[in-house]
Amino acid sequence: MKQELLDIIACPKCKGPVQITPEEDGLICASCQLMYEIRNNIPIMLIDQAKPVAQEQSS
Repeated sequence: MKQELLDIIACPKCKGPVQITPEEDGLICASCQLMYEIRNNIPIMLIDQAKPVAQEQSS
């Protein structure tokens, strides 16, 4: 995913920044502790489809 896109995408819940996962399969909002999946190079930025991030991943 291009950095320009990451710079303009925000968490739909808190409007904060998101970071790509090391596996590049999702975007994580550190504030909300939610991960938004990336499917076919398209981030799914829907709150109801976000997955909670395990606490050990946030360290």
